[in-house]
Amino acid sequence: MTLSQARRLAQTWIERLEVRAIDPGARVIELSGGNQQKLVIAKSLIQKPELVIFDEPTRGVDVGAIVEIHRFINDLADAGIAVVVISSYMPEVLALSDRILVARQGRIVEEMDISEATEAKIMYAAVH
Repeated sequence: MTLSQARRLAQTWIERLEVRAIDPGARVIELSGGNQQKLVIAKSLIQKPELVIFDEPTRGVDVGAIVEIHRFINDLADAGIAVVVISSYMPEVLALSDRILVARQGRIVEEMDISEATEAKIMYAAVH
């Protein structure tokens, strides 16, 4: 891939993920935590995976970026990509899931469809 092709590809992903920077030439370290997270996601998706695993995808990012990252994760699933989200943030689990697996001490102890899942049921399975 040539440098100009790489720049065009990078620009496509910057636009698709709505990465915001004060300066278009900004280094990744100069971006906000949410925009850094979006770039990590973009770097992974350039390879066109069939399965994407997100581990705590919104930890440490601002509320606006959380909404954008959730929307993008849902878009991936809608596009037919298998998505696994590992999260300890209950609103995130309930917002992104079709099916929930609860793990305790390294083992799956409960499986539930989102239609039957509640925060109380998930927490009960996690501790009992």
